[in-house]
Amino acid sequence: MSFGPRRIVCLTEEPTEVLYALGEQDRIVGISGFTVRPARARKEKPKVSAFTSAKIGEILKLKPDFVVGFSDIQADIAAELIRHGVEVWISNHRSVAEILDYVRRLGALVGAGGRADAYADELKRGLDVIEAESAKLPRRPKVYFEEWDEPRITGIRWVAELIRIAGGDDIFPERAAESLAKNRILPDDTEIIARAPDIVFGSWCGKKFQPGKVATRPGWENVPAVRDGELHEIKSPVILQPGPAALTDGVRDMAGFITRWAERPAR
Repeated sequence: MSFGPRRIVCLTEEPTEVLYALGEQDRIVGISGFTVRPARARKEKPKVSAFTSAKIGEILKLKPDFVVGFSDIQADIAAELIRHGVEVWISNHRSVAEILDYVRRLGALVGAGGRADAYADELKRGLDVIEAESAKLPRRPKVYFEEWDEPRITGIRWVAELIRIAGGDDIFPERAAESLAKNRILPDDTEIIARAPDIVFGSWCGKKFQPGKVATRPGWENVPAVRDGELHEIKSPVILQPGPAALTDGVRDMAGFITRWAERPAR
C-alpha cells in the first residue's frame, strides 16, 4: 500500500522529472510552466507556476497536500501557500552530492525510497563513468560558464562540479561556492579576460545563447575561447535545474565539448 502525499504540485522541473522517473507521476496535479522534462508532463499536467511567481488561486483549486519548490527565490510563494494551510517543502540543494540526496529524500517522502535509492545510485554511476573517461584526457581546459549575460553571472556550485567531472576547471570556483546569484555577478569583464578561459559555456536561463555577441565583446578578441571558436550553448533546462537532467544530459553535453577540445592539437 502506497503512502505519503497524493496530490503534489511541483514549482520547478526537478521534482517532476524525479517523480516521473520513479513511476510516481500520478501523484502530480500541477507543474511549473518551465517544465520540459519529461516532455509528456507538459501535455498531462496543468502549469500553475513560473519560477519567481505562481498562480496561488489555481494551485489551491487543485487541493494539493504537498507542494515542492526550490531555493530562497520561491520563499514568497511558499509563505503564501503555507498561510493557506498547504504543506510546502522548499529544498535548497546546490551541489552534486546534494542533488543525489534530494532524489533519495523526495522518493522517501512519497513511499518510493527503495526505487529512489536505486535511481540515485544509477545517476552516480553515470557520473563516475564520465569522470573516469575525462581523467584520461591529455589536458584540461579552463572553462567560463555564463548563467546570464547582462549582468554577467557565472555558474552555480553544481555546474562547477559537473565541469570538473567532465574534464575541465571552472575559472571562478570561489564564486561557484556562493549560493545566491547576486553574489556570482561579475562587476566587469576584467577578471574573465584575465583568467583566459579556453572554453565558454553559455546558458542564459531560457534565453538563447549568442556566441557571435560574446565574440565581439570589447577586449575579448584574445581570449582563447574566442580565438579558437570555443563558445558553446548548454541548454538551460539540462544544466540549470538541480535535478537528473544536469547529472545526465547536461554533464554529457559539456563533456563532449571538453573532450573535443582536449583531443585536438594544442594551439
